[in-house]
Amino acid sequence: MIGNSRKTAIVTGASGGIGYASAAALAKAGFTVFGTSRKDRGNGPAGVTMMTCDVTDDASVASLVESVLSQTGRVDVLVNNAGVGLFGGAEESSLAQVQSLFDVNLFGVMRMINAVLPSMRERGGGRLINISSALGFMPAPYSAHYAASKHALEGYSESLDHEIRAFKVRASLIQPAYIRSPFDQNSLEPDSKLREYDQARTQVNAFVKDVMPTADTPEMVADAVLLAATSTRQKRRYLVGKVARQTSLLRRIVPAAMFDKALRQQFRLPA
Repeated sequence: MIGNSRKTAIVTGASGGIGYASAAALAKAGFTVFGTSRKDRGNGPAGVTMMTCDVTDDASVASLVESVLSQTGRVDVLVNNAGVGLFGGAEESSLAQVQSLFDVNLFGVMRMINAVLPSMRERGGGRLINISSALGFMPAPYSAHYAASKHALEGYSESLDHEIRAFKVRASLIQPAYIRSPFDQNSLEPDSKLREYDQARTQVNAFVKDVMPTADTPEMVADAVLLAATSTRQKRRYLVGKVARQTSLLRRIVPAAMFDKALRQQFRLPA
């Protein structure tokens, strides 16, 4: 094992979008950064070592963490960014497809954390940063399964944070809304589409397409990741962008019926 005085970070799903921007921000801040992608290492940000890792595979995750520890002797920050989207009617996806979604968005996070947490406890410190979503606190139409995976991630992260504070390790959630990144372009299509949902699904997709040109940037999320990784006053949740902050506030203070009506209008659904 090689000693290393610089703090080390692992960022999953670092080949593009939020992961790429987060890895770049951490490297610029002086971290030794290892970014991962599922298929091949590709070209990562300057100063970032790209490695192959499939977060749905126990052996792949173990191999990655063992390699990083052998090179640096430490993991100070883990950014769980690898994820997949799935947008469509709740009954339009098979259970197998939903299970594959959870295997990345929830169980992949758990695999990574279980792999790095022993070394963090031993060193007496660390930051676990999980990329969630505004859909982690506010379900929306035609995102039932994705929202469920993020709600589960939020419950897991909050419980975990209570458990690991005794070891000076903290878990945080990053909650962006709409982000201009390849993620939305690469989201899964339901594997059992029903014609009964065609019109409403088209309306929702049109709304999302319309908001993307003015959506927040991956760099805004990366700023929150860097804050969570370096701040001496750790927070459990970091809202990113105006939309996420406004939605979180309105969800808490607006009467439920009024919020429900506004949400349906926004997504162009009939009252």
